[in-house]
Amino acid sequence: MLERAVHWLLETLLDLGYPGIVALMALESSLIPVPAELIMPPAGYWVARGEMNAAGVVLAGVVGSVLGSLANYGLAHWLGRGFLRRWGRYVLLSEASLERSERYFATHGAISVLLGRLLPVMRHLISIPAGIARMPLLRFGVYTALGAAAWCSVLTAIGYILGQSGGVLRNEDVRRYVDRAVVVLVPVLAAVVAAYVWRHRRRARSEAEG
Repeated sequence: MLERAVHWLLETLLDLGYPGIVALMALESSLIPVPAELIMPPAGYWVARGEMNAAGVVLAGVVGSVLGSLANYGLAHWLGRGFLRRWGRYVLLSEASLERSERYFATHGAISVLLGRLLPVMRHLISIPAGIARMPLLRFGVYTALGAAAWCSVLTAIGYILGQSGGVLRNEDVRRYVDRAVVVLVPVLAAVVAAYVWRHRRRARSEAEG
């Protein structure tokens, strides 16, 4: 199934062009997720073949990611706290946990959105708590774009590398390179989180002493 999807995208992506990447990546970031691993590597493959531009591919991926995330953010913002207060108990979401979530995003929303864009599954969901907590829209958009740019660049590079090999783009090859990228990203993300926590605690201590 995934192999056929990769082949279909590889064959049609040139016809879809950059607007097609925007549309597919918008779906990837929305409630109807299409894995980015099926979209950006084929685009990177065509970059290696000289048929597409790397900067244009990444930019299209970022624009689509932001648009899809904004849709989720807007839906959550519109439904809001009242909706969850009324229906949250049916999914074991208490008033206290909702308040904790809002306080958390008020303080740590930026880093959560940035890192969330780099994590499987979380990429599709991080916009929802951000919208419910009413994270400032500009901040949400900026950090979503930064995280999306990093991940789109990685996936495009994978497609580029496989495209340079001269072979047919296969899902198992993409998956293998994605797994390697995740292995590299995990310690990097852990270091970013550790640095953020240290900085946050240091600032809190300074404010308490001051």
